[in-house]
Amino acid sequence: MKTASMNVGDLKQLVQLIIEKATKLKNKHTEEKNATVNYACVFSQSPEEYEALLSAARKLGSVVKETSTGPLFRVEPLQTVSGPLQLLKVRAPDKTRPERGDADFTVADYPAFKKGNLDRPGFKLIEREEFEMIELMDPEFNVRAYFSHPPLDQQLGLV
Repeated sequence: MKTASMNVGDLKQLVQLIIEKATKLKNKHTEEKNATVNYACVFSQSPEEYEALLSAARKLGSVVKETSTGPLFRVEPLQTVSGPLQLLKVRAPDKTRPERGDADFTVADYPAFKKGNLDRPGFKLIEREEFEMIELMDPEFNVRAYFSHPPLDQQLGLV
């Protein structure tokens, strides 16, 4: 059985593509054209790909948080269409995540954003103990977009 391999350049390209598609998703459904990316996640599609993604991600940065679905890395700033990215997660294979990945965007006025979008199709509030986020999904896109409050870099004390 052939093991998946991925080098750092491949991972960077994949992350930039996920963010580009998530930005298009965000721009299609919101007025937040200037919202910058705060965090991105690659959804691995197999155990082999997960190991290959982890191997490449370890060369880009170090783990800042272990989560039940995969590690979160702080990476050297990666230039993207929505600004520099410093937080990257590699998600273990998950049947509920058939998409390629997601990007989390920082909006200037989260309460107004929440009020204006939550009852619209494709938007869903997800509440966690320490934060909440709004998920945006559209079947035309192979990615998801999120809007967290507070943003992940703030939650981790990185800003």
